[in-house]
Amino acid sequence: MQAILQIFKDFHKNLPILLMVLPGALGFILFSYLPMGGTLLSFKQYRYNGEGFLSSFFSSEWVGLRNFTFLFGTNDAYIITRNTLLYNIAFIVLGTIAAVAMAILLSEIVNKRLSKLYQTGMFLPHFMSFVIVGFFVYSFLNMDKGLLNSILERFGMEGISWYTTPEYWPFILILTNLWKSIGYSSVVYLAAITGFDRSLYEAAMMDGASKWKQIRSITLPLLKPLVIIMTLLAVGRIFYADFGLFYNVPRNSGALYPVTNVIDTYVFRGLKTTGEMGMATAAGLYQSIVGFILVMASNYTVRKLDKDNALF
Repeated sequence: MQAILQIFKDFHKNLPILLMVLPGALGFILFSYLPMGGTLLSFKQYRYNGEGFLSSFFSSEWVGLRNFTFLFGTNDAYIITRNTLLYNIAFIVLGTIAAVAMAILLSEIVNKRLSKLYQTGMFLPHFMSFVIVGFFVYSFLNMDKGLLNSILERFGMEGISWYTTPEYWPFILILTNLWKSIGYSSVVYLAAITGFDRSLYEAAMMDGASKWKQIRSITLPLLKPLVIIMTLLAVGRIFYADFGLFYNVPRNSGALYPVTNVIDTYVFRGLKTTGEMGMATAAGLYQSIVGFILVMASNYTVRKLDKDNALF
């Protein structure tokens, strides 16, 4: 009885905080936990019977692992898996390096108004959809009137048909993703740097340490735990690709599929042509399971090397 009374007392005491958490918790339950029941579709041959989703779900035939076999039994399976994995590795590595470097540079700007102006300018691309970004890229790469081809022709070189030449697109997609995401990513690291104890830097300056030595000996070591946590979270989505980036920026050009086709775009195109919801669900389940395994493996490795920097 005493324990129950204590629970009620704690609940009443923490009620304001619990009410603040409630909207986020409800959203998490509605959009993250309840949809997990839909993963059963990956083991069914879903057919809509005209009587609603649930009726169609229960009346659809169980097919076991056939959706997975169909998804990864094609000639494109290696290409889409390779592209998804390699692009995300590049995004994680280069994105982290660029975001940390940009955060450090912004933190070193003495004029705070100028610093805020730079932050705002870098943060703006994050709010643009990849539909808009795709048109920006097209204005640069258009064969007839694109800016890059105009520059090449000015120097007496031939224009390049960018949307039919696959070898340039790994670099284009990586640069586009960095341009769009670096501002948002750097804010996290900039906030951490702002909270560092300034007396450490003052002591280093008293000892004659240069800016580079301060960054190398103080800033980077203090940022290390945050970098590890952010990397571990990113590893969990390493088999997910940004659909907008890989579909809108290359303008769905068939000639570029060998270097732009990823799991998400492959599933979307498959849904457009076959309408197989089971295959799409199988791809999502596959991505989630692999992501979970990678996070657990990465976190285990970090715990072995440095327990204090592990995610859990």
